[in-house]
Amino acid sequence: MDASAYAFAHGIRHTRATLRAWQRTPGVVLGQWVAGSAVAATGLLCAVWLISTLFGGYQQTITLQPPFAVGDGADVVGVMRRNLLVLALHAMACVAGFIAGSSLPLQAEHHHGVSRWVHEHGGRIAIAFVVLATTFSLSAQAYVLGHTLAGVSGFLRVSPGLLLLGVLPHALLELIALFLPLAAWIIASRRGEWEQLLAATLVTVAMAVPVLLIAAFIEVYVSPHLFTILTGIHPPIVRNSDGWIVTVH
Repeated sequence: MDASAYAFAHGIRHTRATLRAWQRTPGVVLGQWVAGSAVAATGLLCAVWLISTLFGGYQQTITLQPPFAVGDGADVVGVMRRNLLVLALHAMACVAGFIAGSSLPLQAEHHHGVSRWVHEHGGRIAIAFVVLATTFSLSAQAYVLGHTLAGVSGFLRVSPGLLLLGVLPHALLELIALFLPLAAWIIASRRGEWEQLLAATLVTVAMAVPVLLIAAFIEVYVSPHLFTILTGIHPPIVRNSDGWIVTVH
């Protein structure tokens, strides 16, 4: 059996063994992932709010679609499409951690010279790359969302905190689901349990998809009503923006 086939078979055996072990104490494993994901989601939302406070006076005209207005099935599909793309990227980071931390070292002894060095040290390089890419992605998301929140709150003349409260029911569920693979990645990396990450990818994605579907329905059909209750704003929305009267229907 060549090195790649051996690493693949080794990974499958560990994945099956990990899934069987988790079945005995699922609450402990899932609880750690959800707790870690909730901390990350809360941190991102706090960063979004903090950034939004730095852009006072900026206005961004909104379109009346979820979460500002009740949508339909097409909006649910659109929300799910965007979220599944993000979930896929986070799941790929989890798989990359498995390959870098578990698979590559197993193949190192079958290589020589530069190839051996790459297999011995490529794991650390790949892990560092995943950390940097994830950090950059989350920082960029916080900035874009915070800037957008500031613009929308400026246009609606509502505080950023109040708007954030209005989207919290679906946003918190959504972010916790999306961060599950990353939470599993962080927990496994701290313990050096890289061989568990393939199993973690399968379980976290299976957990996240139905939660994301629930969050999408809340965003499309519930959050618009909460937005109206909190702000007292009903369509059409008429605002003065840069000397122009803007009406949003």
